[in-house]
Amino acid sequence: MDGEKGHAILEAQSVDECVIEQRWGDYTAQDHGTWKTLYDRQIEHLTGHVCQEYLDGLKRLRLTAECIPDYEKLNRHLRAATGWEVLAVPGLIASKPFFTMLANRQFPAGTFIRTPEQLDYLEEPDIFHDVFGHIPLLSHPDYASYMQEYGKAGLKALDHKGIKFLARLNWYTIEFGLIKNNGEIRAYGAGIMSSFGETKYLINDPSSNWLQFDIDRVLRTGYYIDDLQATYFTIDSFESLFKQCTERPFVPLYEKFRAMPTLSPFEVYPEDTVLRRGSGEYWREFPKLKTKLK
Repeated sequence: MDGEKGHAILEAQSVDECVIEQRWGDYTAQDHGTWKTLYDRQIEHLTGHVCQEYLDGLKRLRLTAECIPDYEKLNRHLRAATGWEVLAVPGLIASKPFFTMLANRQFPAGTFIRTPEQLDYLEEPDIFHDVFGHIPLLSHPDYASYMQEYGKAGLKALDHKGIKFLARLNWYTIEFGLIKNNGEIRAYGAGIMSSFGETKYLINDPSSNWLQFDIDRVLRTGYYIDDLQATYFTIDSFESLFKQCTERPFVPLYEKFRAMPTLSPFEVYPEDTVLRRGSGEYWREFPKLKTKLK
């Protein structure tokens, strides 16, 4: 979702104004080495904890540790799989072109890669987050359809003051979602896939709550952007995610939920279906987070 990190956003309002050339030939040996380091490290730690659909996507799109992906080559495989394509952009872009791209099965991805000194933390999404995190699942038909519908919903939300609610949906599915996979709960969100710290926390720290995904709960639940998650929502499948998010219109929900209090990711409510109740030990030490919910 554009602008979540508070950085400057390219104000262009058309897709054409946002698109740039990747200039793949300009990447240095150090850049490709950084990609390999990040790729190998995440694969090692995600093994056994990431959904099979994501791993299938890596193979289908031929994304490897060898070098930074060339968007032109990547798009040949992605278009063949689901009709999606990656468009190079200079960074964060405004909401209208962002949603327009998604609605047209185009994913805006940055072109820069972090430095070796930034391996563990980067404020603005780079090519590793955008491509390694997001793109493999776009080769899955149900997830690809969900992302397109998310884009269409975003365009409607611009006219109905609903962006806040769709940002929450983005956060708890596209960025930090979990999924039931062959009897286990696995990760699929790009913010987990591309973040070494979030991956370690999810796997090793019992602090977080894992709740069954419910569209109303998610749209009403605030989030914070600068620390690890207190709650993850778990879907049954990408097909079920698509169904829940398309079986009734969002626009009437915006007015309804605007008049209701924001729910907290730090709380478990009686109506929640709890898959794992977290200890809360990690985020209990950071009460300031509770005042920074979006």
